[in-house]
Amino acid sequence: MDTVVVTDVPRAPLASIDRLAEYGVATVHEALGRIGYVGTGHRPTHLGSRIGGSAVTVLCWPGDNLMIHAAVEQCQAGDVLVVTTTSPCTDGMFGELLGTSLQERGVRGLVIDAGVRDVAELHHLGFPVWSKAISAQGTVKSTAGAVNVPIVVGGQAIRPGDVILADDDGVLCVAQGAVSRAIELAQARVEKEEAAREAFRAGQLGLDRYGLRDKLAELGVRYATAAEYGAR
Repeated sequence: MDTVVVTDVPRAPLASIDRLAEYGVATVHEALGRIGYVGTGHRPTHLGSRIGGSAVTVLCWPGDNLMIHAAVEQCQAGDVLVVTTTSPCTDGMFGELLGTSLQERGVRGLVIDAGVRDVAELHHLGFPVWSKAISAQGTVKSTAGAVNVPIVVGGQAIRPGDVILADDDGVLCVAQGAVSRAIELAQARVEKEEAAREAFRAGQLGLDRYGLRDKLAELGVRYATAAEYGAR
């Protein structure tokens, strides 16, 4: 491992990040062709938050949060801290004090491939967290890692400066250079969904709107009355 803290990571324009975040994780994920999703292993400690920000990445040793403290200094307003470990870990590597420090710097939230603690206090702070575990188990501050290097979280490659979206549906990574295109695709999807929503409100069925009756027929699905089915 290269034990390094990279200090000058470029970031996407915050206004573009804010606009993309409005669409939400599920919409952007679908719009991009279902790429970038971190998976189901990282869940919000509390429901109701929707954030977007530039990734400040951290690579720690398991049970050691030294590099999270080093990363705080590199965070700017509008960032999201993204932490992973060199091997699987569920220890509570982050808590209220680090949350307070990040919040004061304008950081919008945390995604961590390990555990967090002080969940009630973090909720009281209004600091959103998506984690793999909740654990009271504490950590040490002993081993060098890295800040603002490429990492992998939930099988998803995340580079410093990539855009992180997170809400109740999970966490999504959008490459920094793809933000403008993602906004265009997400807006097109929203418009398509709104047209479908209006059709459903008018009584149309998904079977008809999406041409699924022919699909059912192609797959050999048949319709039968209860009497016909029971007579078999």
